[in-house]
Amino acid sequence: MGSPPNVPTPVTPAGRDGLAALLAHPERAVVALDFDGTLADIVPDPEKARAHDGAVAALGRLVPHLRAAAVITGRPATVAVRLGGFAAVPGLEHLTVLGHYGAERWEASTGTVHAPPPHPGVAAIQAELPGVLDASGVWHGTWVETAIERKGGRAIAIHTRRADDPQGAFERLRAPLTALAERHGLIVEPGRLVLELRPPGMDKGVALADWIRETGASTVLYAGDDLGDLAAFAAVEKLRSEGLTGLLVCSGSNEVTELADRADLVVNGPTGVVNLLGALATGLTEH
Repeated sequence: MGSPPNVPTPVTPAGRDGLAALLAHPERAVVALDFDGTLADIVPDPEKARAHDGAVAALGRLVPHLRAAAVITGRPATVAVRLGGFAAVPGLEHLTVLGHYGAERWEASTGTVHAPPPHPGVAAIQAELPGVLDASGVWHGTWVETAIERKGGRAIAIHTRRADDPQGAFERLRAPLTALAERHGLIVEPGRLVLELRPPGMDKGVALADWIRETGASTVLYAGDDLGDLAAFAAVEKLRSEGLTGLLVCSGSNEVTELADRADLVVNGPTGVVNLLGALATGLTEH
């Protein structure tokens, strides 16, 4: 079948193959999406992020046609569910939220979360973090309002978007936070004006690949916007080399260009992602 109206055409042959496979056999396809910057706009206070208008409705229309769908995020699974409004939504019975890069798992069908114990290094870093921030010169003055999000005891995200000089604060913190993380067996994941300290071995690529294999899907659409999504892009590229079809979507951002360079399709931020999901749902409903 041809592409439905309002579904943009991927710029790569592999992307066009992935879109065609999803439209021809949605029952064999899965859709996986990042949350912040993809389903929700980036905002200065992460607790005020919400799924973009129309996102949940579009997913509710699309997911019943698919094998399954997932939201893969660095946030705790329950936080993503709350901010996204994903609980008890008709049509989302086959939605999974993989929080903390897959360390936590929430299933819409049961409403329950499964998670291993937190890494002990996270608690140790929480105790030392105020001193590190103070020594770096960003704890007071220009960085008073910077948000520090303790992510359910499994990771810590330090946001600089509210600083007077967001990029400057970000750069000044990279080295001391990396040293702090290494002392306690964690790694630093940079993002869009955020530095996240988390245990190694947790990334969106591992989470996505494991989930796709679990579902038995032969086609995957993945959409993301940030550096942490590069691992998921790499996972889809590897799966394509093994015979799966896939479509890589970048939720466009002027702050991150690496993802756009790797994408099969670039859309205009969360608005573009929601429009894409809605157009796919309409096309599959009318088919």
